[in-house]
Order: sequence, then structure tokens, then C-alpha cells
Amino acid sequence: MREFIEFIAKHLVDYPDSVSIEEKEQEDRKILLSLKVRSEDIGKVIGRQGKTAQAMRTLLTAVSAKEGKKAILEILD
Repeated sequence: MREFIEFIAKHLVDYPDSVSIEEKEQEDRKILLSLKVRSEDIGKVIGRQGKTAQAMRTLLTAVSAKEGKKAILEILD
């Protein structure tokens, strides 16, 4: 899941080397993914009215459901 979100984020931003994702396991088979990009690229990851971020979360939900887990995507400033 981490690699999947990293792949998407790196193709959206101008500075793909600055993309970092931290993955934390939580209780009840939940996974928290924290995405960090440069401040110049934050708008590209979030998108207009948050539509890009919501699409990434929807795809992440589908991928994590296949593995029997629940994933949460957090975009950090």
C-alpha cells in the first residue's frame, strides 16, 4: 500500500525525490499512512476541492480491503 501511494504521489508532484511516506500499524488491522511533500507540491497532491486526495483515499481503501485491512491516508504540510 505504501508503494502504491508513493507511486501516485511521485507522478503528481514537481519534486518526486521529496515525497516521503511513513506507515504506522494501529490496532484492529488499521494502517495510517502519512504523506509528506514539499510545500510547493501540496496543492498538486490535494487537488481542486480535495478531489485528487479523495481519489487517492478511494484507491487506497480498495487496495487495503483486498488485504483485509483498513488504511487511512493523512497528508502533512
